[in-house]
Amino acid sequence: MNRKAYHSDLTDKEWALLSTFIPPAQPGGRPRSTDMREVVNAIFYILRGGCAWRLLPHEFPKWKTVYHYQRAWRRSGLWEQINSVLRERLRAMAGRETQPSACVIDSQSVKTTERGGVHGYDGAKKVGGRKRHILVDTLGLLLKAHVHAADITDRDGAPLLLERLAGAFPRLQHIWADMGYRGRAVDWIKAQMGWTVEIVKRPSKWGRYPIDVEPPPMPRWTTLPRRWVVERTFAWIGRYQRMSKDYEYLTETGEAFIYAAMVRLMLRRLSRTAAETS
Repeated sequence: MNRKAYHSDLTDKEWALLSTFIPPAQPGGRPRSTDMREVVNAIFYILRGGCAWRLLPHEFPKWKTVYHYQRAWRRSGLWEQINSVLRERLRAMAGRETQPSACVIDSQSVKTTERGGVHGYDGAKKVGGRKRHILVDTLGLLLKAHVHAADITDRDGAPLLLERLAGAFPRLQHIWADMGYRGRAVDWIKAQMGWTVEIVKRPSKWGRYPIDVEPPPMPRWTTLPRRWVVERTFAWIGRYQRMSKDYEYLTETGEAFIYAAMVRLMLRRLSRTAAETS
């Protein structure tokens, strides 16, 4: 890499962890001349900086080349596969089973642009765009992501997300959710997934106080058990400027970037842990 490093670039240790997942060149034809590390660096630059593909700095491979690989890896589900392997490694390093037994679900409504594609209006959040529906383990690591129109309620969006698991997590038995999943979502999860469901409620505004006693002021922000885990995951993803809105035409591209953001986060953690233990 004969250039100045960007903050989003992979370190040597991070590239050593990631390089084994990069598909080899197809047999036959012209030998691959593209530096795959630079392709990955370019994708993470787009993700972290939030710029358009055509504004990719000239130090990287041509934007069309980088976009080609990102499109191919999105279609093959490569980012999700990498996310799964790195998540299991992090869980093992934390002394956990590689497969979780409990999870947390939530959604985040984000605006879209004039780019077009699937979108809707979330009347509760007053947001026109899409919802990022995610399922995380108790460490906040991503298990599954699904992007859909914002006018689909959480009750209807939960089955769209969970039916994609297809037995990928056989140890899962319990799920935490907020009040938006009450009713048919809870019934569906119990019937179709066989899990127990716990709805985490917000504390009541005030208890009973005598007329002449003023109740204490409610805090502006309250940490809710288990729900803060998935909210923190959304905060991690929000560090990447490409995720400030949903700029993508296809919802599948938005999902791929969610997995890529978590892969970048886990690579940093794994490389730091390896450095501390060496």
